[in-house]
Amino acid sequence: MPRNAIEVRALVKTYAASGREPAKTALRGVDLDIPAGSIFGLLGPNGAGKSTFINILAGLVTKTSGSVRIWGFDQDVNPRQSRAAIGVVPQELNIDPFFTPIDLLEVQAGLYGVPKSRRHSMEILTRVGLADKARAYPRTLSGGMRRRLLVAKAMVHAPHVLVLDEPTAGVDIELRQMLWDHVRELNAAGTTVILTTHYLEEAETMCDRIAIINHGELVACEDTPALLGRIDVKTLVVRLAVAPAVLPPMPEGVSTTLRAPDLLALRYNRHVARAIDLIGAVQAAGHEIVDLATEEPSLEQVFLELTRARSPA
Repeated sequence: MPRNAIEVRALVKTYAASGREPAKTALRGVDLDIPAGSIFGLLGPNGAGKSTFINILAGLVTKTSGSVRIWGFDQDVNPRQSRAAIGVVPQELNIDPFFTPIDLLEVQAGLYGVPKSRRHSMEILTRVGLADKARAYPRTLSGGMRRRLLVAKAMVHAPHVLVLDEPTAGVDIELRQMLWDHVRELNAAGTTVILTTHYLEEAETMCDRIAIINHGELVACEDTPALLGRIDVKTLVVRLAVAPAVLPPMPEGVSTTLRAPDLLALRYNRHVARAIDLIGAVQAAGHEIVDLATEEPSLEQVFLELTRARSPA
């Protein structure tokens, strides 16, 4: 197993002008390593370059310049091996309506040159909970079943790297949990998973490491705890025995808001103030505290911090 499942250096993609559309640079010299065996989050606003990046990895879009290595294979030198090392689950539910799930997997395996003796189509369908739908037609499958079928389709050639592009978009909570349980099983078996999602709480929960792309540039790439640690602000939530008539005075730099008549939210910099001092200030103002909790910075806060102020070069 290589140290990195994906290694990208100075990756640039510029789309040529077309009609009234000017030329557009979607990726601007991206350098990125994705560790083998990880669940890696790739985040960014709409139009940031995520889809272009994924399509280059999958061999669907030709890069303008730079280098891409997938599982140790240079995409330019060994294109067949690099493509065989990766499977992509697209966001769109693009499934041929005339193939049953078992036929679809068999055809996909044939396209990748997997000999019949090494195909495990029925086993893969069982792993994604579609064994009883093996001979059904896609038009009879629910949206969630089609999503799982796409995961199965991407796994027919046993890729080392699996890319999930918005895998839970438009699915219910139960199916979302089922998909994540399956992803964890794949990862535990050695598959490197790359995830793009607009559900930031999913990335925060699932991913070992997260990269954020904005306007085609890599603006952050860190282990998830380190990324969350970029923001020094915490929130102390205090429930009072009696709703206050006025907000209690706080030390400088602490913002106070009422989330409910008896619920105070005190936002503070953890390197400037201490929670114990804020509790003391509330009590000194004559309020009885009946409950309290602290809230750590969320990935959403970090994401907004890193993307809202940046503009393309």
